[in-house]
Amino acid sequence: MFILGILCVLTAAVLIYINYRNTKKTMETIGRMLDAAAEGAFQETAFDESRLSALETKYAHYLSSSAVSAQNLTIEKDKIKTLIADISHQTKTPIANLLLYSELLAEEELTDDVRANANAIRQQAEKLRFLIDSLVKLSRLENGILALSPHLQAVGPMLDDINKQYASKARSKGLQLEVIPTGAFASFDRKWTAEALGNLIDNAIKYTPSGSVTVKTSEYEIFTRIDVADTGIGVDEFEQTKVFTRFYRSEVVRENEGVGIGLYLAREIISGEGGYIKLVSERGKGSTFSIFLPRQSEIFQNC
Repeated sequence: MFILGILCVLTAAVLIYINYRNTKKTMETIGRMLDAAAEGAFQETAFDESRLSALETKYAHYLSSSAVSAQNLTIEKDKIKTLIADISHQTKTPIANLLLYSELLAEEELTDDVRANANAIRQQAEKLRFLIDSLVKLSRLENGILALSPHLQAVGPMLDDINKQYASKARSKGLQLEVIPTGAFASFDRKWTAEALGNLIDNAIKYTPSGSVTVKTSEYEIFTRIDVADTGIGVDEFEQTKVFTRFYRSEVVRENEGVGIGLYLAREIISGEGGYIKLVSERGKGSTFSIFLPRQSEIFQNC
């Protein structure tokens, strides 16, 4: 009985060791699979079920299918990129021609009705150009074709450029555009942040019958805040989240020119930089759109 007990113990020890060795080997193999998958270099090879566990084989099949899915996704993105480029290229010339011919037509001797029609053609062509340009930009952002490149820099030069760009438009409506100088810094992509901020200022001018549009900057520990405040028609509380959705236009502004995509594009840009947009408004008392740009780069430099 004593000898039998010893044999049982030895047999159990051997079985435990064999099981441990097989488990360790399986985990090492799965670990190598994960490393290869993380590096994008995983390739399925032949597996011997007598040597490898069913778990390893199933996991290998999963990683293999994931690699194929990633390849298919890359192919689809390339197709989208080509399609966007084609749309952008093929529509530029016809729209430019529409604008050119409408301007030439406006220089002719026309009746009031015909001149009104010529102006309508020009306005609709400009609207179409803005819409297509915005949709192309959105598609590039949403599909990862266009990458934002935020870095720590001064906000003031960007605001100066925007002031020059929109000052004449504000004056033509009898509005005062005031951009308060600032020495603030933030982490942002200058080109695309200017696009987002420009959309906010353009909206403020468009929906402010009289008064002013003011751009003011404030610095906080984590964010730099840029306010675009106007004395315009304002936005009802129930619509304040809707105005940032694609193609949304309030019934109050249906008669004004616009396609309802500027605020959506602005939000996508700022979100892509790690920031956000906030709206405070009251019907008939104006609106304040606030852009919050991160200052992480500055924080990391100070650490």
